[in-house]
Amino acid sequence: MTKKIKITETILRDAHQSFMATRMTTPEMLKVAEELDKVGYYSLEAWGGATFDSCIRYLNEDPWERLRQLRARVKNTKLQMLLRGQNLLGYSHYADDVVEKFVAKSIENGIDIIRIFDALNDVRNLETAMKATKKYGGHAQATVVYTTSPVHNIEHYVNTAKKLEDMGADSLCLKDMAGLLTPYETYDLIKALKENVDLPIQLHSHCTTGLASMTYLKAIEAGVDVVDTALSALGGGSSQPPTESLVATLRGTEYDPELDIKLLTEINRHFKQVRDNHKDKLVQPFVNAEILQYQIPGGMLSNFFSQLSAMKLSHKIDEALAEVPRVRKALGYPPLVTPTSQIVGTQATMNVVSPKGPWSVVPLEVKRYLQGEYGTPPGEIDEEFRRSIIGDAPVITDRPANHIPPAWDDAKAKHPNLSDEEILSRLMFPDLFK
Repeated sequence: MTKKIKITETILRDAHQSFMATRMTTPEMLKVAEELDKVGYYSLEAWGGATFDSCIRYLNEDPWERLRQLRARVKNTKLQMLLRGQNLLGYSHYADDVVEKFVAKSIENGIDIIRIFDALNDVRNLETAMKATKKYGGHAQATVVYTTSPVHNIEHYVNTAKKLEDMGADSLCLKDMAGLLTPYETYDLIKALKENVDLPIQLHSHCTTGLASMTYLKAIEAGVDVVDTALSALGGGSSQPPTESLVATLRGTEYDPELDIKLLTEINRHFKQVRDNHKDKLVQPFVNAEILQYQIPGGMLSNFFSQLSAMKLSHKIDEALAEVPRVRKALGYPPLVTPTSQIVGTQATMNVVSPKGPWSVVPLEVKRYLQGEYGTPPGEIDEEFRRSIIGDAPVITDRPANHIPPAWDDAKAKHPNLSDEEILSRLMFPDLFK
């Protein structure tokens, strides 16, 4: 039986988030939106992640209007977004009624597939968003976030996937944000997932460590259904494997996605120009195999450099990198993806620059993490260590959002002249929205 691979194109979201700080503008997208729609992709990842924040913060754009404009031009291909579970597109948990309203409005404005993840793989933090996605007619793609640690193994990932299937997921995504998956490890993991879960499986990785293209091939051989790629203008490097390269690799095989390389090449010429338009924001596409040791996604690595440079402490970068695994161990081995990458990275920086030594300065977000406000970490946290940071403060052990009162009706009453979309933008980014 042939196994034709499906491809999700990330050029409109993760590719420019990874390569040029999420600065692609809506007009730059719209210019080739109709051509992208003709390619035959499984979906176009075009919204979510950092795009919402970046539209408001840097581009003076309305992210909702971007979505509507894309939907008006993309008539045949599914539009996909990335959602941080109970965090939506912000950095802390929101009330259930706000999460439901955001999902409803995302689907109403044009989203078909919502990829929902939680940084800790705490599936309780996906419940509300998944239920809302299905309630309003969207495709709920539940995510298993990949990392490596003493508590992360195939059994952990299979068990997480089974829970997500039981919760009603329409498909699963294995999300490898730091490019840590190795090819043969991937083969075994995809095989195990296919044997234990009766759902389509999609793979998302990054080329930061130089492994992702090889990893994709082994995943395809193991039976993965969909892979994420980026057109070569913004492919490779800290982004996804180049679309054209994978299409050429699979041509004539049983996995052939049968996409038109000539059309892809024409569209890619436009994105080369877009890349040139933003050359001051470009991340250099170097392979960084050190990430295999420190497990730091590319965006987090650049934040390290900028934070330490701002403090005139660039010479401390190696110390900060070496501190990351120690902080991660103390915090129960969280995968490093928003918001835990920021939490761990900031604490590692504080530990190496504070004159009084490690853990003498602890940001509020780390204390909130240790109080259980983000969910349950994958590994155990030493209770003596926890008390040394938060004292006798209570620790949440149930679903964190259970402790957040409803907020939508109050927000609606306070802003009667704003649309629902504007209210949601304001709730997530109040200072920016003003």
